[in-house]
Amino acid sequence: MCSRSMIRAGLALAAVLVSHTAAGAEPLDRGLNDPRPRAPGSEIPAEVVAQGPVGELILHQAVALALVGNPELAVFSGEVRAREAAIVQARLLPNPELNVTAVNFGNDVLRDFDGPQATVSLSQIILMGGKRAAGVRVAGLDRDLAAWDYEIKRLDVLTRVAQAFVAVLQAQQGLVLANDLVALAERVAVAVAARVQAGKSSPVEEVRARVALASIRIERERATRELEAARIDLAATWGSTAPRFTKVLGRLEDVHPVPAVEELARRLRQNPDLQRWASELAGREASLDLERRRAVPDLSATLGITHFTDTDDSALIAGISIPLPILNRNQGNIQAAHERLAKAMAERRAAEVSATTRLHAVYQRLAAAHAEIAALKAQVLPGAQSAFEAASKGYRLGKFGLLDVLDAQRTLFGAKAQYLRALSDYHRSVAQVEGLIGERLEAVQIQEESR
Repeated sequence: MCSRSMIRAGLALAAVLVSHTAAGAEPLDRGLNDPRPRAPGSEIPAEVVAQGPVGELILHQAVALALVGNPELAVFSGEVRAREAAIVQARLLPNPELNVTAVNFGNDVLRDFDGPQATVSLSQIILMGGKRAAGVRVAGLDRDLAAWDYEIKRLDVLTRVAQAFVAVLQAQQGLVLANDLVALAERVAVAVAARVQAGKSSPVEEVRARVALASIRIERERATRELEAARIDLAATWGSTAPRFTKVLGRLEDVHPVPAVEELARRLRQNPDLQRWASELAGREASLDLERRRAVPDLSATLGITHFTDTDDSALIAGISIPLPILNRNQGNIQAAHERLAKAMAERRAAEVSATTRLHAVYQRLAAAHAEIAALKAQVLPGAQSAFEAASKGYRLGKFGLLDVLDAQRTLFGAKAQYLRALSDYHRSVAQVEGLIGERLEAVQIQEESR
């Protein structure tokens, strides 16, 4: 009978303490004012192409595959989910503590109030100073930072996909150019052989033509290997090691005017590397606030029942304990949080300088590639094509030697290869600039022209 009454009393005490703690809990800060990055996976298609695409591939398909299958993105999205779980943990209240104590059992000498007795009590820590709400805010800002890190990695992956796609396009066109050059060299070799057979040219010229043809075939083999390497690099962006697509579709010749660097610099603040610092600084300030609140000691409330076996009487016990903040006022952790906040401010400034420097460096490469494309297309390529056609025609008429033809041939295909490299450099630089400003370059140019 006594045991049952003590159990009922203990359960009643537990209900009192828990209800009191819940009623006195401070409201949680569920609405953070800082801008949030997009949630990972919100723009990713649900279906995943497990073994990669087959056939022809366009850029949008490569981007979708990378967003689904890139292993680095999976790591960052997992960290976001882990920090969301940390928010759940930060919201939880401390567990109550059940204490059961028995005194003087089995001792027949002690009597009256010194006789056998049993005590059942519950203790509950009551957080003071707003620690719980501050802890939830710190956990929420940590989650926001993980989301920003995901956004940074997402843009990095998109940039890498675009650059890898351009590399495959360049390699494909480079192989086409090498095949054209081999075909042309074979025709030249046949023509030289015919002139040698007719006694119009020296056999030495036939040897030169064959050497040139062999060298060009070696270059074609190199172009084939470069294409395969570029295909593997592109497939790696979506986590594949064996590309199954046959070719990529795109136009390197699509070149647009370059916006002013001042306009791009104004849009640089959209860069997630810079936007994340708002959450970073807010998180450091929240951590400092939390450490200050931790200097406030917490209460420990105890409520229980003592049962005296000899008299079969029971008595309520209650108590409150609080640490005295004499020696430890959390001053070391508060100072450390101060220093981390100052460090974050310096790091934000360093990030701004670094992003601006990178933008100007990439912009110079972009502008140089754009100017090179214009010059090659307007002057070099037409001149090289005209010179080669004149040398070929003159060789057939006996007005020029084989060396003139081979030199014109090298000039023409060298100019085409240079044009292809310039186109590739342009599109790679465009991808880098778009990764820095977080916006399509064409949209920037359109808005600039509309002003």
